[in-house]
Order: sequence, then structure tokens, then C-alpha cells
Amino acid sequence: MQYLTLTRRRLDAFPAEAFTPELIAREQKRAKELYGSGLARQIWKRADVAGSVILWEANSEAEVRGAFAALPLAQQGMLELVALVPLEPYPGLAQ
Repeated sequence: MQYLTLTRRRLDAFPAEAFTPELIAREQKRAKELYGSGLARQIWKRADVAGSVILWEANSEAEVRGAFAALPLAQQGMLELVALVPLEPYPGLAQ
């Protein structure tokens, strides 16, 4: 099943300096691992606020939540999961 997550960096609670190059490099490394495993199918950087949108291919919402919780920024409380949406195929395209 596919899921869509919308996240934002907690800039209200953490100064910009807290998002160090080392921490961001760890976040990017973990994102690449999730992408390489096929769990994260597509990843976008949000243009409206600091954060991301990820399309996941997972067996359950719990699997997505676990993967999100393992992100370095999420572990530090610096990344908020704004929405987690389960997706289904659009029936209007079926024959």
C-alpha cells in the first residue's frame, strides 16, 4: 500500500544553527537508504516551508511511522509529521 507523508522542520522550537551540516548529512544518508530499500518511493523538498513530502510503499502505517521515527531529525524532535495519508487507486481511471 502507498502512503504520503508531509513533514516540516521545527524551526519554531529549534534555531537554524541547530540543523548542522553533520546532522543534515545523516538525514540525507538515511533518506537515501530508505529510497534504496524501496520503502521511500519518491521524496520531494517542500517549496512552501522547510520540510519534505515522501511517497512510501509499505505494508502498514506502522511501518511508515517507524521509518519516519528513525530519521535523525525526527529522533531529535526537529521534524514534525504533519500528515500521514493512506492512498488508494483512483477508481475513475479503471476501465
